[in-house]
Amino acid sequence: MYFSRISVNPTDPAKVMEVLKANDYALHQMLWKLFPDDPETSRDFLFRHDEDQRWPVFYLVSQREPDGSDELLRVASKPYRPQLRSGETLTFSLRANPVHTRKTDDANQKKRKRDDVVMHLKWQYRQSNADAVPALAELAQEAGEQWLVRQGERNGFRLLSVRADNYRQARLDTRRRNIRFSTLDFTGLLQVTEPDVFAETLCKGIGPAKAFGCGLMLVRRI
Repeated sequence: MYFSRISVNPTDPAKVMEVLKANDYALHQMLWKLFPDDPETSRDFLFRHDEDQRWPVFYLVSQREPDGSDELLRVASKPYRPQLRSGETLTFSLRANPVHTRKTDDANQKKRKRDDVVMHLKWQYRQSNADAVPALAELAQEAGEQWLVRQGERNGFRLLSVRADNYRQARLDTRRRNIRFSTLDFTGLLQVTEPDVFAETLCKGIGPAKAFGCGLMLVRRI
């Protein structure tokens, strides 16, 4: 595995503007071009789109080392082999697509629907005849924390503290279909409970919508 930091070469303002205006799907396609050796291979990388002093920057975890010959993108890569200990505490940052999965047809056990956890929690408050539905920021914190606690139970970590914010609903129009998904940004502290499982989680990601910049967890020792 490789961990890469990818920045944009500012010498071509027109191309930089294309990156700044691109949606998550277009960014995924742009980053996929960094792996030209086997164009038929399925996506085998996670990415996170961020900013550094208002300039776009991308973090990648990939099975293959990205090609650094692109004139627009500056690639800095290193081998990625997380060395973890049970019980150690790490800070983390995660952009995820948290969903609640439910059955839609009792006669077909394989049929499932994914619901935005924030909107699902809002619906639950309304169904319970609560006196007041919390504000969106409170719903995002409550629903996001509940979701990440469950993720930790099966992905080798225990959540110690978390802030869930920057709730966003996205809509992407691609050639094949219209895609809608939501994202939350998580920051906080976690404790490693199963080092091997968590190391795999750092490489494979958390939750759906990985092709649109979700699921890559960045961690750092305190």
